[in-house]
Amino acid sequence: MSAPTDRQAPHAPTPSAEEAGRRVEEVLDRLTKNGDPETGAAAEELVRVLMDFYGAGLARVMHHLERTPDGTGPHPALRAALLGDPLVTSLLALHDLHPEDTEARIGRALDSVRGRHPAETAGFDPDTGTLRLRAAGSGGCGCSGEDGAGRQTVEAAVSSFAPEVTTVEWAEEPAAAEPVLLQISRRPSAPATAS
Repeated sequence: MSAPTDRQAPHAPTPSAEEAGRRVEEVLDRLTKNGDPETGAAAEELVRVLMDFYGAGLARVMHHLERTPDGTGPHPALRAALLGDPLVTSLLALHDLHPEDTEARIGRALDSVRGRHPAETAGFDPDTGTLRLRAAGSGGCGCSGEDGAGRQTVEAAVSSFAPEVTTVEWAEEPAAAEPVLLQISRRPSAPATAS
């Protein structure tokens, strides 16, 4: 098997880990349904072998990146570019090679879309994979500025940077309390004093 000759340009659409996983599952399901059990088992083994191979290669890349010959560590701009790239991040996280923890990667995901779709973390449960988010910058009116497409963009970023997040729940902003109005009235007239 030879490597593809056309390299993916950096500006080309980024495939998501979620989409790739779904496509692999669909192909495996087709092979299992239309073929004999040995074919399905062989296909699953093929996926595992390739995952192990690519995982080992990525581990080697990360080893060389973190341990430069002069001992200075990775170039900060190169490290930032790699860890800020959704495809690279999802591959590193998939193989448990990402140097940042889940919370940091969730933060990176939210930062990557913050200018268009501001959101902030309301909590993450690692046992269930549930991330609670709330729209940021709603202006205190109690109405979320995020529409369905905006939420999908945020969720796609989270999926790329932190694939261990399996569910995203949006917290509703509480309605802002009405301000108490200060009543201004005339001062009661003072009683007349005897002279």
